[in-house]
Amino acid sequence: MDLVIVESPTKARTLAKYLGNDYKIEASMGHVRDLPEKGGGLAIDIEHDFAPQYTVLVSKKARVAELKKIAKTAKVVYLATDPDREGEAIAYHVQYLLAEKAKGGQERFKRVTFHEITKTAILGALEHPGVVNMPMVHAQQARRVLDRLVGYTLSPLLWKKVRRGLSAGRVQSVAVRLIVDKEREITAFVPEEYWQIFVDLKTEKEKKDLRVELIKIEDKPVKIAKGETAKEIVGELTKASYTVSDVTKEEQHSSPYPPFTTSLLQRAGSNVFGWSAKMTMQIAQALYERGYITYHRTDSFNLATEAITMARGYIEQSFGKAYLPAEARVYKTKAASAQEAHEAIRPTRVERVGSELTAEGITSRHQKLYELIRSRFLQCQMSDARFDKTSIFVTAGKYGLKADGKRMIFDGYLKLGKSAEDVFVPEVAAGEVLTLIKVEPVQKFTQPPARYTEAGLIKELEKRGIGRPSTYAAIISTIQDRGYVIKEEKKFNPTAIGEAVVDFLVKNFADVMAYEFTAKMENNLDRIAEGEEKWVPVVREFWESLSKRVEKAEETGARVKVKVESTGKKCPECGEGEVVVRTGRYGKFLSCSLYPECKYTQQYVEYVAGYSCPMDGGRVKAMKSKKGAKFFGCENFPKCKWATWKLPEKKDVNNEK
Repeated sequence: MDLVIVESPTKARTLAKYLGNDYKIEASMGHVRDLPEKGGGLAIDIEHDFAPQYTVLVSKKARVAELKKIAKTAKVVYLATDPDREGEAIAYHVQYLLAEKAKGGQERFKRVTFHEITKTAILGALEHPGVVNMPMVHAQQARRVLDRLVGYTLSPLLWKKVRRGLSAGRVQSVAVRLIVDKEREITAFVPEEYWQIFVDLKTEKEKKDLRVELIKIEDKPVKIAKGETAKEIVGELTKASYTVSDVTKEEQHSSPYPPFTTSLLQRAGSNVFGWSAKMTMQIAQALYERGYITYHRTDSFNLATEAITMARGYIEQSFGKAYLPAEARVYKTKAASAQEAHEAIRPTRVERVGSELTAEGITSRHQKLYELIRSRFLQCQMSDARFDKTSIFVTAGKYGLKADGKRMIFDGYLKLGKSAEDVFVPEVAAGEVLTLIKVEPVQKFTQPPARYTEAGLIKELEKRGIGRPSTYAAIISTIQDRGYVIKEEKKFNPTAIGEAVVDFLVKNFADVMAYEFTAKMENNLDRIAEGEEKWVPVVREFWESLSKRVEKAEETGARVKVKVESTGKKCPECGEGEVVVRTGRYGKFLSCSLYPECKYTQQYVEYVAGYSCPMDGGRVKAMKSKKGAKFFGCENFPKCKWATWKLPEKKDVNNEK
């Protein structure tokens, strides 16, 4: 009998469907050996090449004992954990713990990897086993050691210099800095006024309306900064005669997006379904383990030749030859760290639709994400969508105006997605005279940068090389759990604690908090995984710089005060402190300024000025649902159950404490 070890029971059950009775399949239940969680200290021997002092996780001791017992009688032990650094590390630690008990020692252990859980892939992997990839293990170990060094040295400093109970993370703190920097950009932003001018005209032949926009004055691009200027132009346009000076037509093509990588899938989960990166990855994990999709941790656009053939055959059969490009589409991976041996995320069987996913534990969410992956995969091999674009140029004296129309003439890949809406313009000819209906000036102001949504933050992290797609979900979850940022109306805002932590770390650990430095460290980890760097020198160089800065910050680092909003009221509990507004993990709350000496806290209520409850006349207050969505309700709840997601128009908010 041969033993196959995977991470999860779900994955084990899927493999069991394809392997016979000659194989016993067991799950490690994730990591079995790691640095001690609590009470174990740093657990890294800095003096001896940063050797990590691993221990068997308390929750896995019984599982490890059972695996050791089974391994004793196994002819061969196949380590079939996931094909990434974490999976490689699990395989290494399982082999380390079991080899001494297994018959034949290390030689009986074989490493097998597959990127989809199908019969062909599994049997192919078993026919060509290898050994544990130690460079990948060292890359995972280096990340673990680096994160431990940062956490165990910077967190105590934050306790002393900012507030007790805080913690720092090598990558998480940099992610918080992105959000803090963005908030300060928004605060510093000064809006600038500008004007657009639209003219509604009637055509001579069709008697249809045509809306054009002012784009040029005396052949120079228009820029109207003041209302007085706009008013002057409106006066002249009201008296002007309008003639069609030119009509241009061209065919435009729209090409499909590439198949999903991990980061693109996480962004789509956020944009399309409003899901967190964590939820998207959990659902994708379930789909992978049941054999429905290929491995979901990848930064490659690569597709296997068989997969492309499968997609093209399905497209031709289902939609016809017109929807099939003459040649298969090949997408070039931009990420330097991408491994081309890995595929993009795709379905393992393209003919299987989301509604056919009926395995135990599958919900409508799994079906939705699967269908999104399937559609994107098919679209990436379909023909372009084609459009007719019409541009109408109108002259009114020294003024040039323009209208654009667009009509889809072939849907192509959009057959499987959201169709583009046509923008109609009437048929006109050069030289045609148009009749004025009205001139409409529109005042506008430049807008500040938008706060990061989850999808936007993932895009920025990837662009700057901070973390890797497989770590984004954990990064975003951690910075929220620690109360450094909160999500309001699907956008991230830094808390006062988050700002204070960033300010202290940037001032005292500029290199650790630098975006470029964090990206360079990720590249170093990639090089370790590829066998191009040794892990110990990378960690040593980092530690030598960090330890000096820690020592200096201990002596000279100034305390940073966490900003609070005053209410002007005395604390009702201690009578000495003042009631202030703080922001925590779940949003704003009231507490005593003398915290932690005084533990007084109270709910923070936000009342909306200018509104009253239509049911009983009570004040309207802003609240949050269990899922964190903002809504409005009556202050007399639960006696009055009136509530609404949206108020008729924006009003000033009066915060009553």
